[in-house]
Amino acid sequence: MKLLVRNLDRSTTEAELRALCEPHGAVQSCTIVKDIDTGQSKGFGFVVMPKRGNANGAMKALNRLVVAGSKLRVKEAVDKPSDSSDTAMESDD
Repeated sequence: MKLLVRNLDRSTTEAELRALCEPHGAVQSCTIVKDIDTGQSKGFGFVVMPKRGNANGAMKALNRLVVAGSKLRVKEAVDKPSDSSDTAMESDD
């Protein structure tokens, strides 16, 4: 299950985010999203936990937890729908 962790302090590292989640179960991957131009954190990241039960536990424990002065917001990540306009249908006119 993939979690979206928002409202991270911009100085939070991937190792720190992983450490927050690991007490609740195995962490498959952990990524903090960074600005392409500056390389600075955008204040959110993703954590993938293989077991849904563990991910739900982490989500409940970490949502609204204050870390480095910021109240985290944690929820299940939802994939963006694909843009159907990229695949225009051809007609046989």
